[in-house]
Amino acid sequence: MNDTRPIGVFDSGIGGLTVVKALRDLLPNESIFYLGDTARVPYGNKSAETVERYAIELANILAKENAKIIVVACNTVSSVAIPTLRKNFPMPVIGVIEPGARAALEATRNGHIGVIGTRATIRSGAYEKALRASNDQVRVSSLASPLLVPLIEEGLFSDNLTDQILFRYLEPLLTKEIDTLVLGCTHYPLLAGAISRVLKRQIFIVDSAHNCARSVEEVLDRQSLRAALLNNGKLRVALTDAPDSFLNVARDTLKLELGQIELRALV
Repeated sequence: MNDTRPIGVFDSGIGGLTVVKALRDLLPNESIFYLGDTARVPYGNKSAETVERYAIELANILAKENAKIIVVACNTVSSVAIPTLRKNFPMPVIGVIEPGARAALEATRNGHIGVIGTRATIRSGAYEKALRASNDQVRVSSLASPLLVPLIEEGLFSDNLTDQILFRYLEPLLTKEIDTLVLGCTHYPLLAGAISRVLKRQIFIVDSAHNCARSVEEVLDRQSLRAALLNNGKLRVALTDAPDSFLNVARDTLKLELGQIELRALV
């Protein structure tokens, strides 16, 4: 196998770079084209119909880049648009919800899983559906955590305010005795250290970025889409509007070499 076409990854903004980091760590020989819709972020307050339309527009750009697989590195888009994308595009389409749900079911010991995410993701019930599709006995406690993304984008990873807000969000889930916590937003892995610090007990954290990367690896193998092991994988990053300071936060935290950022106008 030596399919050198890139893996196409898109997100509503820059948070999906956590998925890119996981892909780079797991599949360093694969080239990646990342597209962040910084002109229209956030998606969480938009209708499902609008999110679907945006997703098709972004996927079209990745298709024109000859992407061999499309990775939806956004929980909001994954919660509403995956079926539409799979119907409209010939290449495999992978979201972050199904891999995260599968990993959570494998990890839980008492059958009680907590999920935190944006309002749109939690409102969609996508994680509950994915979890119960595989195990109708699982208990799921979900909680919208809208203040976490702004804290992450400000780079406040080791701050008392962040710890206080995390505790405010997580305390109800801890009271319900969850033993597994799904980070249902691709921004949230950047707070994994702070979340572990606040939990102060043995709760398995499911990072949607790393589980998504493993699912990509499985599909590449299953469909013979791998690049050769000695291939020098390259990363290209394109945004739909000029980046803000969060790009520097993400780059420095994730230790990613992003190179020259391209701008892609939406027609």
